[in-house]
Amino acid sequence: MLPVSPEATEATMETVRKGRVMKKLLFGVASVVAIGGVLGYVLVSTASNAFQYYKHVDEVVPSLMQWQKKPLELHGFVLPGSIKKRLDREHQRLEYRFTETNCGKQIEVFYAGTVPDTFKDGAEVVVKGKLDGANFNATEIMAKCPSKYQATVGPSTMCSQGDAQKKAM
Repeated sequence: MLPVSPEATEATMETVRKGRVMKKLLFGVASVVAIGGVLGYVLVSTASNAFQYYKHVDEVVPSLMQWQKKPLELHGFVLPGSIKKRLDREHQRLEYRFTETNCGKQIEVFYAGTVPDTFKDGAEVVVKGKLDGANFNATEIMAKCPSKYQATVGPSTMCSQGDAQKKAM
């Protein structure tokens, strides 16, 4: 066995201690980065479903491709005479197909489920869902209640001003 000086032993121990400290530091940094990455992913993936665009029919129809598969709340009016209702016997639900219009622009809407009592021809509605081609697949319908205290501006003209019209004025 070779004789080892105390200084060499001390230097070796110091090197071992530094290596352990570096491993702990590297492990701590890697843990923080991993946890931050997971939390960031969870926030982005869950929050992206919560965000929806609120648009009027006349704002979306001219640029349908831009809005494909994006979550939308689409505001307009039910075109009188356009409501078609049928029973889907396989899924035991009512299906509705109607035309939503605003300021001369129109889009076909499909919805399966229960509609509000105020859903009728000429009703002001907001439908939630996504565009699929030239059709809007709604997951929810909200029909505005007509107020006896407001002037009847909307349904008679079937035009409610969105951001696009306000900017044009």
